[in-house]
Order: sequence, then structure tokens, then C-alpha cells
Amino acid sequence: MGSLWKLLRHVDELKAYYIAIAVISVLLAVTALASPFLLQGATDHVVKRIQGQPSPVSTVIWFAAAILAAEVINALLSNIGGYLGDVMSMRMRAILSSRYYSKLLRLPQSYFDNNLSGAIIARLTRSISELSNFMQMVSNNFLPMIVTLVAALAVTGFYYWPLTVLLVLIFPVYTWLTALTSERWQRYEKAKNEHVDIAGGMFAEVISQMRVVKSFVAQRRELDRFNDEYTETIALTRPQSKWWHQMDGIRRTVLAVIFFGINAMILVQTMNGRFSLGTMVLLIQLVGMAKGPVTGMSFLVDSTQRALAGSRDYFSVLDEQDEPGASLDPVSPTQQLPAPVPGAAAVEFRDVGFGYDQEPNVLDNITFTVQPGERIALVGESGGGKTTIVNLLMGLFPPRSGSIELFGKPHTAHGLDTLRREVGVVFQDASLFSGTIEANIKYGAPWATDEQVRQAAVRANAAEFVEKFADGYQTVIGERGLKLSGGQKQRIAVARAMLKDAPVLVLDEATSALDTKSERLVQAGLEELMVDRTSIIIAHRLSTIATVDRIITIEDGRIDEIGTPAELAASGGIYAQLLSLQESGSKQDRKRLQSYDILR
Repeated sequence: MGSLWKLLRHVDELKAYYIAIAVISVLLAVTALASPFLLQGATDHVVKRIQGQPSPVSTVIWFAAAILAAEVINALLSNIGGYLGDVMSMRMRAILSSRYYSKLLRLPQSYFDNNLSGAIIARLTRSISELSNFMQMVSNNFLPMIVTLVAALAVTGFYYWPLTVLLVLIFPVYTWLTALTSERWQRYEKAKNEHVDIAGGMFAEVISQMRVVKSFVAQRRELDRFNDEYTETIALTRPQSKWWHQMDGIRRTVLAVIFFGINAMILVQTMNGRFSLGTMVLLIQLVGMAKGPVTGMSFLVDSTQRALAGSRDYFSVLDEQDEPGASLDPVSPTQQLPAPVPGAAAVEFRDVGFGYDQEPNVLDNITFTVQPGERIALVGESGGGKTTIVNLLMGLFPPRSGSIELFGKPHTAHGLDTLRREVGVVFQDASLFSGTIEANIKYGAPWATDEQVRQAAVRANAAEFVEKFADGYQTVIGERGLKLSGGQKQRIAVARAMLKDAPVLVLDEATSALDTKSERLVQAGLEELMVDRTSIIIAHRLSTIATVDRIITIEDGRIDEIGTPAELAASGGIYAQLLSLQESGSKQDRKRLQSYDILR
């Protein structure tokens, strides 16, 4: 139960709801107990009347009216408590979801590289739903029952303490039997949750890639993969459920034996004259009140187990290490970037080494500088480490060795937010969001005016097609910009980078997937974007490489050559080989060019 107490402390801003629900639960217990006492009095008056003793009928009517009043007040309090429980549960869900999302936004890129995005989403849905539903059930139903039970035990103890002893005996016996069940049940549940999360991950991934699935006629295969995961959960449910219900049968049998002893004791003591008929009715009703929570404990324990599993999954994510320097502080339009050190390079890598997780290094001894306003190109075989260099520059991963400086200062010295404000990126995949064109262009500068958005679109060669849409800049472009062509998406991405106006620009194969006409339009926008800006280009066409100031060739995770296009053309190295391959028309040479991400 420690995880649930941790959960309550985690959302202690709901403390007022906890207190209010607890107070209402006490009042519900009072009104619930009033009915048995009133019925006791009414029964004794009826018995007196039957026995010929004076007892006016009006007295019994008053008892009935009092029972009615107690039940009406109980119903009113129950609904007020239910309302508070519903609101508390939804607020808890909102708080937990927000904190989970906030945590994800602060986690390092490696976490997302190692987990299916769909599984991350499924975990949010499952674990937080189970937690909030459990708390709703406890506040609306079980807490009032528990308070009523405690009061009932106190009353039975007043009348006849052996009854209370037997009632109290139920709980350690039930808890012990439940503990025997719990450990094995939790193991099954953990395994089931893993399969459910994987299935959820597959589902989200396929939905987002539906065109690919259909084009490869893979619908049946994907459905089979999805069904296989749920088949595993069914296979795990069988022994889990069998074990649970076997133990539940034992628990219920033990409870039935104990309640047999309690009822027998009440009836025998009444026949022996210890209790009046009214008191017998009172005690039987109190035992019935105690029996409800006890017999409902199977459902409570089942819900508690699920909530415990959900809370562990939830807190396992919250316990992950944040990205060093991660922040969710909003960026202000008046917030200035740090002043560069006079005479320092814009970007400097010093003997940098890096590898993913526990894998060997993919980069070794990477050392180069980029001067302010300089354009450089990174050239190398696919998988050689070009994009990894960009990821390190943006602080998405920390280097294993060496150091990186931006404008003369350690690149994370001012925090990751400041670092990433200094670097603008145009990816090969435009990576747009599902909102409007305006929202996508303003993504890096949400305070931008309509005129600034339009000017960025004009400079990126995007205004012409945007303004042909009926809704113009308010056009909703669909998930990942699916309503736009590849060239249109890239021009929106260029406009977004222009509006961000970062001093360092990274072009990660920004036009390699485009047709010739679209490429020319996007390239014109990129040329405008690179004016007076430090630019790092992951090269994909030799024509692009020829316009840069310097080329850095990378082979097997190491720098092979650094020089101007003219120098490297005559060096006999990778760049010279690429030029030679371009002149060749053979199929083999074309394939070799493609291995370097170079297109003819």
C-alpha cells in the first residue's frame, strides 16, 4: 500500500477533497446507523403493543418518519460525496496526466529511442485510468462503508463484545489469505501489462503509418502481430484468474463460517433472554452492515492490485533521470541569447567521442571548428555519424568524451533551452504538427505577428501556395502535414526556421526526398535562410556541397578530411572519389553514390 500513500502525497493539492469526503463518510455512517437504532425502538414498541402493554401507534409512526428522514439525509450525503469523489477523481487524472506528460518532456532522447511511442501512450492511459478509477471507487463507495463498519463494530462491542471479536477476526484472516494470493497475481499482471502496452504501441505505430501498411499489403500481418500480444494476455489470464478464484473461494468459505458463528450467537442469546427482539434486529442489521464491506473486499483487493500495478508503472516513469538541464520554462520574446565570446568559433568540437547506450562508440576523436557565418558540409556513408554529430550539437545526447562549445562557451553552460534556441534545424522529414499552417510556422516563435509569419513564408517560397488555400494560413494540414506535398511541407519547415532566427542553422538532408521542381523552390528558401548565418549541412547533392566554404568528410565515425571543395577535389579522398563517381554512368557507381547519401 506504500505506492498508494505515495500517490496521495503526490497529489496533496487534493487534500481538501480528501477531508471533505472523509467528513461525509462519517456523516453517512451516522445516518446509516440511525436506521437500525430507530428500527430497534420501533420493534420494541410493537412487541409491547402485541404483549398488551400501553404503546401508542403514533410513536411507531414517528419512528418510521425518523427512519425516512435518516434515509433521505443519507441519500443526499451520498450524492454529495459521490459528486466530490467524481470531481476529485477527474482532477487527479488531470494532475497525474499532466505530470506524466511534463516528465516525458524532460526525459532524454535516449528514453524515446528505447521505447515504442505507442507503449508510452498506452502506459499513460492504462496506469492513470486504473489509479483514478480506484480512487473514485474508494471515495464513492468503500470509504463510507469502512467508516460505517468501524461504527458498527463499536456498537456491537457495547452490546456484546464476543460479537465484535468475531467480526474483527475476519480482517486479519482475510488479509492473510489475500497476501497468499497477491504476489503471484502481481507477477501475472505485470506480464499482462507488458503485452497490452506492446499491443498499444503497435496499434499507434500502424495507425500513423497506415499508407505504408496498405502499400505493402501488410494488414493481415499487422493484425496477427496485434492479436498475438492479446493471445498472450489470455494465456496469462487463465492461470491468474484460476489462482485468484481458488483463493477467493477459500476466503469466502472462511467468511461464511465466521458469519454462521455470529448469527448463531445472536439468535441463541436472544432466545436465552440476553437481547430483546428489538436488540436482536439491531445486531442483525449491524452485522449485515459489517458483512457488506467484508464480502466486497474481493472486489476492493482486485481493484487495489490493479491500482498498485498502475502506480508502479506511473512512478517508474517519474523516477527516470531527467535530461541534464531540462526545463519547461516558457521562452520570452524579450529573452536575449548569451553574447558570444569575441573571436570565438561559432561551433567547436574537441576530441568528441560518443556511443548509444552500452554500444561501442559510433564517433571517435571528432575535432573541428565552424567560424561565424561559415557554411560547412558533412559528407560520409550512411550511418557514418553525420546526424549523430547534429544530435550532439543540439544536446539530445551528451558526449562520452571530449567537449563541444558554442560561441566560445560549453554548449550546455546556459541550459538546454538556451542551447536549442541558438540552433535552428530543417530536417529531411519536415515533422509538422496537425494544427494550422500559421501554428506550424510560429512553432519556434509563438509571439510572432501575422505579418512576420507572412514574411517568413514569402522568404521560404511558401506564401504562394499557402495563400491559394481557402483558409490561407489558418488551413489545418492534418497529422504530420499529410494534406501538403513533400515540397510544401519542407517550405513550411524552412519558414519555421526563419521565424525562429537562430544564429546556427543545421540542414539535415533537407531536400533529398523532393522532386527537382520542389527542390529548387526549397533550396531557394534555404539560400535565403543561410544568409549571414553559421550553417552545417548534411550533404545529399554534390551541387550543394560545391557552394559551401569547407567540407568535412567522415568515415567509420572519424574525420577523414577537412578542406574547401577545391582542395578536397584534388586530394584523392572521399570527396574526390564522389566527383569521380558522379562522372561515371555505371550502375555500380550510382549505387556507391547512394551509399554516401549523394544523389546525382
